[in-house]
This record gives sequence, structure tokens and C-alpha cells, in this order.
Amino acid sequence: MERQTEQPELTTFYNHSCPVCRVEIEHYQRLTADGRTGLAWVDSSADKTVLARFGITGDDVLKRLYVVDRDGALHGGVDAFILIWRHTPRYGWLAALAGAPVVKPMAGFVYDRLLAPMLFAWNRRTGRLGPAGAAPR
Repeated sequence: MERQTEQPELTTFYNHSCPVCRVEIEHYQRLTADGRTGLAWVDSSADKTVLARFGITGDDVLKRLYVVDRDGALHGGVDAFILIWRHTPRYGWLAALAGAPVVKPMAGFVYDRLLAPMLFAWNRRTGRLGPAGAAPR
């Protein structure tokens, strides 16, 4: 009989070609290395079509952090971070803070309008994404 692999609670899609993104995700990976949190990690810079079923392709998959939950729903940006933090030891407090009604809109604005675009532009300028956003091989 073939053994079925359990679906992870969350599958995180992140831009491994971005050194800032990579360091942060590697930190979460170390904290969840025991496997009990149900998190899976996918380098979206290796395959920019990895979220095409959600209409996210090309540079867009590299511009933001995305999470697909066990039910197949897509979450991006701050919502994705909140889900990761809820499943990461010692980060529950940050998930609660970032998800607070007063904080979440501000955090979303900062991430979507400032941080993510600045990181994407910096990675393109430094050649990590290539001329059209393609991660160099």
C-alpha cells in the first residue's frame, strides 16, 4: 500500500534570490526544523510559475511573500507573515500584534507599498533578478 504524505498546514513561497528574504525564511526554517509545525517552504525564484494557478506569475511571484494554506487558499504579504508567525515557535505574539485591527492595515501598507517594492527594486538593481526579473542561474 502506498503511504500518503500529509498535506502541510502552510506552504510558503518566497524569493530565495533576495538575500534579505532568504535570511528571514532560513530563520523561520531553523525554528520549525522539527517538522511539528506543518510548514513547507518553496523557492519561488526557481520557478516563477509556481503560483500560476492563482494568476500570480512572472515578477509578481518574486515581489511578495505568499502562503497557501491546507485548504488551498492563497494569502499574500502581511497575511502570509501572520500565518507563518502563528505556526512558528516564539512568534505567536507578533502574529497577534500584526493582526490587530489597528496595526494590520498599517503593516500591510508598509509591506506592500514600501518594503516589498524596495527589496524587489534593490534585487533587480544589483542583478539578482536579471533584466526581466528572472533569477540568474
